[in-house]
Amino acid sequence: MKKIALLLLMLLSGCTVAPPEGVTPLSGFELQRYLGKWYEIARLDHSFERGLSDVSASYSLRDDGGVRVLNRGYDAQAQRWKEAEGRAYFIGEPSVGSLKVSFFGPFYGGYHVIALDREQYAWVMISGPSRDYLWILARERQLPPTVRAALLQQAQALGFATEALIWVQQTRDDA
Repeated sequence: MKKIALLLLMLLSGCTVAPPEGVTPLSGFELQRYLGKWYEIARLDHSFERGLSDVSASYSLRDDGGVRVLNRGYDAQAQRWKEAEGRAYFIGEPSVGSLKVSFFGPFYGGYHVIALDREQYAWVMISGPSRDYLWILARERQLPPTVRAALLQQAQALGFATEALIWVQQTRDDA
């Protein structure tokens, strides 16, 4: 019984939705402007995306008021696309870019918008529930060098391991 309780505790501790200490989600977030397709520019490595190129995320409204999340990436080794569909819900006020996202049943993880092009919603930087999770997304397949440098500087100042970022190839025409 103790083993089961310990396993449950370990599973639940990995499903936190709060942002990392010292990382603040942005206020003034507008979901309607955020919806649509985003290309993954960079990420910290995780097994669920390992080896994938041409990764994108598409966001649309769900009937229950949440957000449908469709992540897609190309696995060159298997020569096929991989997709994962999830759902996201605001943790608090919808004007704050802080959501909980689930791809696996009742287990949720944090999704926190920590940098955003507020004028055009052309790029975004997202933190997960710990500093082990970081993504940079954009509406286009590449970021201008000045934006890229500014986001790297901000991520580094927040304690993320920017030297470990994977810069995602976005070269497939069928993405």
